[in-house]
Amino acid sequence: MVELLRTNDAVLLSWSLALLRDGGIEGVVLDTHASIADGSLGILPRRLMVRTADSAAARRILDEAGVARPR
Repeated sequence: MVELLRTNDAVLLSWSLALLRDGGIEGVVLDTHASIADGSLGILPRRLMVRTADSAAARRILDEAGVARPR
């Protein structure tokens, strides 16, 4: 699996997942429970992951939508 995005922004994660789903790519958000366990203070970011085989297409979808991600 490849990490596409790491953020505390729940709206950005939801939107990114919807974009990927519309493009036929399954995304998985990791660290949700750890983030909740910290009291939802935003200390622990969540990670958006995709299969390695889907990573190039997923990056292209997020880039075309203007989602800012680390390179």
